Amino acid sequence: MDADVLIAGGGPVGLYLAAALLQEGVSVKVLEQRRCRNRHSRAIGIHPPALEALAGIDVAAGMVQEGVRIRAGMAVSGGRTVGTMAFDEVSSEFPFVLALPQFRTEELLEERVRALDPGAVIRGAHVTGVTDDGGGVTVAFGSVAGAGQDSSGSARAALLAVADGARSGLRDALGIPASGRTYPDHYLMGDFDDCTDYGDKAVLFLEPEGIVESFPLPGGVRRWVVRLERPAPPAAVADDLVHLVRRRTGFLPDAATNTMLSSFSVRSTLARRMVAGRAVLLGDAAHEVSPIGGQGMNLGWLDASELVPVICAALEGRPVGRQLREFGKRRMQAAVLARRQAEVNMMLGRPLPAPLLAVRTAAIGAAAALPAVNRWAARRFTMH
Repeated sequence: MDADVLIAGGGPVGLYLAAALLQEGVSVKVLEQRRCRNRHSRAIGIHPPALEALAGIDVAAGMVQEGVRIRAGMAVSGGRTVGTMAFDEVSSEFPFVLALPQFRTEELLEERVRALDPGAVIRGAHVTGVTDDGGGVTVAFGSVAGAGQDSSGSARAALLAVADGARSGLRDALGIPASGRTYPDHYLMGDFDDCTDYGDKAVLFLEPEGIVESFPLPGGVRRWVVRLERPAPPAAVADDLVHLVRRRTGFLPDAATNTMLSSFSVRSTLARRMVAGRAVLLGDAAHEVSPIGGQGMNLGWLDASELVPVICAALEGRPVGRQLREFGKRRMQAAVLARRQAEVNMMLGRPLPAPLLAVRTAAIGAAAALPAVNRWAARRFTMH
């Protein structure tokens, strides 16, 4: 089972890269250890630059058809709208942030990959070792316990793309060091039938106990994300989130309609480099950033989009050392910018005493009222 390129990880980044390479006539194999897709994954926001990249593999139109187009965001405090931000001018083709659950995003991407090569994705395959002999890379993999069929074996390729997530085992196996940060920010989130009249708007509730974020999803569903002072207890249930949302915002989601409940504490991890021999890190394996702001998945897609022409040149026998170095530098700079944006987002959502909260809220409102500042902020939030 050899290929031009092996891709470790069949999440949204690995699947995008596979489709983009297959369109260029490059043979690929995607090794994914999960037998079944996780329907509780938390990424939902797809930003305009990523939609432009996804259009290049013919999946953006289907995603836009199924998703919710968020054309504006609102900041609310004490029941009063203090500022709005429109995305009309961030892109001529995609003047919105698209909300679509990650599991559906992955399904559409995998459908595209399988349309290009029905045998490209190998599920239940856990990578156990990598050997780079300078002329190519060999990957050993075993079957995941309970997979039901034997997916073990080995494969050789000219290049290896590592997209196995934030807790990347291959990053360590390749000897790539990484530095991390932890933050005093913890969140509980869940999806419920929409009980608001906000429609397709995203809403940030800036409240004394901490921020509550609310985003529309397809099917009349709305996601609620509540900041906590400490990690959510393992036994947290939908009623716990409903109570927090009601206390801070006045809205009362129906716990009986809950379809997803998850909690997370924020950390970030940046690899010291993205390239090691014939292996390249992508997405969260290279740069994990806070989910607050929704830029992590999009960063990975933009990594892959920029890498495709470099891979094609390498397979044609052209020297690409300089291109790879420049690629790594640019993408890590983008990751650092995204991490800073996420840190600002988290800072704005932390609890404050009433007098300081009033000052911060007034400052946000004043900034939102300035068209030039509003446009600049909209571009930052949408990764332009």
